[in-house]
Amino acid sequence: MKKGLRLSLFIVLFGSFFGVLSSTMMTTALPPIMRVFNISYSSAQWLTNGYMLANALMIPTSAYLMKRFSFKSLFLVFSTIFLLGSLVGTIADQYLILIIGRMVQAIGAGVMIPLVNVTAMRAADKKHRGAVMGIIGVVFNFSPIIGPTVSGFILDSLSWRYLFSLTMPFTLLSIILAIFLMPKIEHQTDLHFNVKGLITASFGLLCLLWSFSNVGEYNFVSFNILGLLILGLIFGFLFFKTQEHSKNPFINLEVFEHKQFNVASILNMLLMVTMYGNTILLPILVQNVMHRSALISGLVLLPGAMVTFFMSPISGHLFDKYPVKYLVLTGITIDCIGTTMQALINKDTSILTITLGQTVRQFGLVLVLIPIQTQALSYLPAEIIPDGVALYNTLRQVAASFGTALLIAVITLSNQHQNTTTISGGLVGIKLGFTTCLILLLTCFIFIRKLYTTRAI
Repeated sequence: MKKGLRLSLFIVLFGSFFGVLSSTMMTTALPPIMRVFNISYSSAQWLTNGYMLANALMIPTSAYLMKRFSFKSLFLVFSTIFLLGSLVGTIADQYLILIIGRMVQAIGAGVMIPLVNVTAMRAADKKHRGAVMGIIGVVFNFSPIIGPTVSGFILDSLSWRYLFSLTMPFTLLSIILAIFLMPKIEHQTDLHFNVKGLITASFGLLCLLWSFSNVGEYNFVSFNILGLLILGLIFGFLFFKTQEHSKNPFINLEVFEHKQFNVASILNMLLMVTMYGNTILLPILVQNVMHRSALISGLVLLPGAMVTFFMSPISGHLFDKYPVKYLVLTGITIDCIGTTMQALINKDTSILTITLGQTVRQFGLVLVLIPIQTQALSYLPAEIIPDGVALYNTLRQVAASFGTALLIAVITLSNQHQNTTTISGGLVGIKLGFTTCLILLLTCFIFIRKLYTTRAI
């Protein structure tokens, strides 16, 4: 790996870590924020869903930006935007302003994240891509899991505002490092931005997510659910029609012509629903149902986060040595065992048992995430890797966002039929949430058999 690319990779990794960390730091803070602003589960989830939705829209935009501008310029601009969003969140005195701060953060992080993947794929030769992507996994897979733990420690003695302000010095440091140390590698082509694609994709995703988020709050046949669902599908149809024959598509749909990319993306989406959904389910279980502190809910996730940290580079090395199909099969099986442990919880289940189930889940998950991402990108021609990276991460964020809305809807609908003033009432919804995750994991076995056992040439 060339020195310039290695240095660039380190800087964008450092800066992006806090962007991904912020995506889940608010999950532990949802219960106290619900109390401060007097809001429901459905409203509170926009702190995470709004972040992931804005993030998902910026990631495909990054495919155009990376072909048009230098990586250094992009990193500096969008790191500054992320810093601005953190400042807005720190000083927000209304819930709407808080949401805006989160979405500004997401706009900045949404471009920094693909920069990491593209830099890594360009820097590593094919024999060592798994190892390099394993290091990348520390950012993309460890940071969202450790986020609730970090926020649990912060919330134990400080206000939720510090979840925004404490990331600011690190973001500023990454900007300073980029200014003085990151080489300016020009990569400009004559492209036109596809505005129609951005508009139709934005409104389509917004309407669909809004519809999902309203489940349990409104009647299904109301505009707030069915109406928004129909609007979202219409915008989705318009998006694909406008992109189909475009010379400069918002998302390069040629990526879908590669089978391994499609299979890996579907597996990744299913796993993201369970991974991000879990960061919502566990804090609600520990704080709202079991009435423990934010610190305890963060500690429940800590062992699994540490497993992810140490296993991410190892799983990358395993990809370089063994067929991805067998790694994924092993990882999903282990993940199913941990999820079954969580789905079988009852009012007498100890914190230790809940922690063990989460740790087993993470061990299985980390065996899968790096290999399938490397598999998805390895089979793409070099010229469309930026498009592949953008689309893969977009689908990841969309799945995480919709998955969170789905699991919150499951809890809300369950609580409408239970006595939520008792621990058993709230527990039923949580158990159904974990069971939903288990069903999604079992669905993965349908797609595992489509993975190749040979390596890309």
